[in-house]
Parts: sequence; C-alpha cells; structure tokens
Amino acid sequence: MTSASGTATATGRPAWLLPTLVGYRRRWLGKDVTAGLSAGAVVVPQAMAYATVANLPVEIGLYTCIVPMVVYALLGGSRAMSVSTTSTIATLTATTLVSAGVAAGSDDAGDVLGSLAALTLLVGVVLMAARLLRLGSLVENISNATVLGLKIGVGATVAVGQLPKLLGETVNVSGEGFFRGLGAVVQAWDSISGVTVALSIGSILAIVLLKAFAPRVPGALLVVVAGILIVALTSAREAGLELIDPVPSGLPVPRLPDLTHLGALAPGALAIAVMVFMETAAVAKGIRKPTEPMIDSDAELLAASAANLAGGLFGAMPAAGGFSQSAVNEGAGARSQLSALVTVALAVAVALFLGPVLSLLPQATLAAVVFVAVAGLIQIPTLVQWARISPRDFWIASAVAAVGLTAGLLAAVGLGVVLTLVLVLRELNIPRLDGVVRRGGALAVHLGRGLYTANALENERAIVALATTQEEPIDTLVLDVERLDVVTMTVLGALEELDRDLAGHGVELHLARLPDSAVEVAGKVTWYQGMAAAGRVHDSVEDALAAATGREPT
Repeated sequence: MTSASGTATATGRPAWLLPTLVGYRRRWLGKDVTAGLSAGAVVVPQAMAYATVANLPVEIGLYTCIVPMVVYALLGGSRAMSVSTTSTIATLTATTLVSAGVAAGSDDAGDVLGSLAALTLLVGVVLMAARLLRLGSLVENISNATVLGLKIGVGATVAVGQLPKLLGETVNVSGEGFFRGLGAVVQAWDSISGVTVALSIGSILAIVLLKAFAPRVPGALLVVVAGILIVALTSAREAGLELIDPVPSGLPVPRLPDLTHLGALAPGALAIAVMVFMETAAVAKGIRKPTEPMIDSDAELLAASAANLAGGLFGAMPAAGGFSQSAVNEGAGARSQLSALVTVALAVAVALFLGPVLSLLPQATLAAVVFVAVAGLIQIPTLVQWARISPRDFWIASAVAAVGLTAGLLAAVGLGVVLTLVLVLRELNIPRLDGVVRRGGALAVHLGRGLYTANALENERAIVALATTQEEPIDTLVLDVERLDVVTMTVLGALEELDRDLAGHGVELHLARLPDSAVEVAGKVTWYQGMAAAGRVHDSVEDALAAATGREPT
C-alpha cells in the first residue's frame, strides 16, 4: 500500500488520499462500475438486515453503507474491500447497547440513536489511539483459534436470536445472549405464524440454493424483492405477516451523540474496535492480488478509524470490511475503491427513493438473510479437525466460544485479547540463541530476538547455561546484540546481572554491534560506561573475538 506520508503523487494529489487510484487506467472504469453494482446488490440488503440484529431501524444499515464506505474509499489501501457493518459488529453493537442499559427498539428512538452515535465515535477514537500507538501488528497477532471461537459464539448467538422472527414473533434478543435467545424461541412456539414460517423457510432455501448452484446471483437481494412483492400483491399482512418499521426517505444527517451512557459503552467500544480492525485487516489481505501493493496495517487502522468517526457523526453503526460483499466486489473485477463509490451511489438511490417500497419488507425476510449469513460462522467441522491436528488451538477456540455463549460476546472478545497477549508473551519468552562461534576460550552468541521485559530473565538464564555447559570451559562470552534497537532500564538491569553471573563463573562478558539508538541510552548508565572503558564493547563480533583471544581481527 502507498505510504500515508505527506508526499504527493504525480497528479499532485496527497499520497494518503485515494491511494487505490495510483496507476489507475481508464479501461478499468467499466469493471469498477459493474463490481460496485454487484457488491451493492449484496451489501445493501445485508446492511439493512444487520441493523435489525442490533434492533435498530433498517435505514441505519443503509447509512452505514454510505458514510463509512465513502471515507474508506478515500483513505483505504484495499482495492476491492467493501466497508459497512458485519454480522459480528452488529451483534457486538447490540450486546453493548443492552449492557449499557440502552433500550434498543424502545419508543425513545432519540436516546437509542444518540447512544449509537456515541458508540460508533468511541470505536473510531479507540482505533485512532491504536494507530497513534502503532498497535496494528499486535491486533493482527490475535490467533486463528481465538477468531474461530468468536465466530462460533457470534454465529450461534445471532442465529438463535433470529429464530423468534422466523416463527412470527417481533422480539429481538440477539444482544441478550445465546440462552436468552433459546428462551425466546420456547416462548414463541405457542404463537407460531404459519405464513411467516412458510416465508422464512422459502427465503432460507432460496438463498442457500442460489449460493450453491448460482453463486453469482445475489440471493439476499432476490428474497428481499420477493418478500416485498408478496406483501404488495397478496393478503399476507392480514394473515399475520409482520413488516419492518416504516423506512423514511432521505440521506443521513449529522447527529449529536448522547454521552449519557459513555462510560458504560466504553468496554463494548474497545471490543468492537478490536473486531473492526481484525475483520478489516483479514478481508483486505485475503482478497489482495499478488500484483497489488502490500496492505499497511497502520494505514488501515487510520482508514478504519476515520470511517467510524465520520459514521458516528451521521448516526451510522460501527463499520468494518465485510467478507461477502468484498468477495463479490473482487470477483466482479473491482480494480479500485471507485467500485465502493458506485455501491454508495446505489445505497443513496435506495435511501432517497425506495423508502416506501422498503416499508413493505417482512421482518422474516431480513431474519432469513441474517440467519443464512451467520450460520456459515458456526464452523464445527473446522473445530473437529483442529482437535486432531492441534489440541491447543482446539481448546482455545472452544473456550472462547463457550465464554461467548455463556458470559456474552464482550467477555469472549476480552478473553480472546488476553489469550493473544499470553501467547505472544509466551513466544517472546522463549530464548533464541543462534550463530554460536567458538574461538579458543571465547564463545560468540547471536541474540536471535530483542530483549524485552517479558523475556529478559529467560534469555539471561539461557545464556548463562550455554556459557557454563561447554565441554571445554570458556573465559569470554561475546554477545551479539544487533537486534537490541530499544533498551529499557529493565533490559539494562538484566544485562548487568548477566555480567555479574558470568563473572561468578569466571567468564567475561563482551557486547558487540549494539545499535546507536541503544548506545545513546546505555551510555548514561554507570555499568555500561565501565564496560566501554574496559574495552568490552565492540563494533563487530570479529573485533570482540580478536580482543578476547589477543589476535588481530580478520
């Protein structure tokens, strides 16, 4: 991806603006228009459906197809990614609003939509903070096992939460957890609507069959159109078929956030921000062609942050890269984010002119769209396969899924982040000592990774063990610290302790190739000053070995 520096392109445009248009060719325009329309046929009905997951008006889903998508198109580095809301983000949004005491779907729409604006803005702020701290690579290190567990938890929770609507009830419990959803299904069993069940089964079968036998046909769009026609041309509504709330025509307008629940929304905003970046980065890298620029994690953080900040100002849901619409976009030949702008134009047209038509949409139709979409997240065969291949990954995924189903999805995301940090620290804690060279009584060792607070003690122990278990005793150990770009007082303390421990075994420590940035800090410490004065700090390993053996460097 083009670096988001202040340099300008050949056209005079700043390099951070519309980076996917770098090297654009006019003949690609037709493909971008076709791809944008194809992706729009998927993303528009899906976004409306995902809004209902969070028990929000369907127009909020439309708005999420407009403002965040425009901003990402201006700043994002993925040529084919389509940014709106996703099933995971919608579910976490619902969970966060419920946990914060915001009664989504209540009569006080202003309170709900104001809190939603605050939540989306908070997500943008968290992502911006992560960008400023350059945490993109850390979030990307969240393990596949954690992601699988989250997907299973989200898929099961949302699928169960849609069952009451598929049976004819209007209640939405997706934000209240898996078992609350099961309870709602039991309660709905006594008031099943035959016409609703028939429409639900038909819609689900249509989407599944089209996906299997005609994958290029937008199944979600077709069942939405079919549902509207059934209501318009038959007496299904009088037979008990429930419709969505009336959809107002118009574009999103700026909305002031309601800060009343800000503290209660913060934990959910953190969890949503993690998932936004995880999904966005995964989709961007998954659909990138080998000939396209590499995806810059920090630049994607900036684009995702700006998209959510802008979306929050216009009352949109938190937004992330969506796999299904991005796959359609990429498969239709998208060559740049111009395709996303075409999708936005389609969403704008729907918002301006089709409000009365969308108001005829059955709730069961949108529930069917959501149900099919999230059912694919419940990847039990993959979990079973992992049980045979990697039991550790199996248990991590199972634990995250179990927490998501019992304690809630916010807790599952928190557990996933904690597990990731534990695994990263565990990996860093494993010493890597390589490039061992023996010359007379001197032993040179290359420090394979930098020293950190988490691994300083383990590396110290490993170095002492290596120095003291040689078949022929050594009197000098040369430590190649080329990787030590950043030093802290903890690291300097560990090196000083290593020096004392080796001296206790009759071994003198020498340091080689310490980077200038580290020397600048270490040079202010008395211990290091003594090392340098004694001639035990060297520019190269060869110089250090020569000094230890009394030979001229080769």
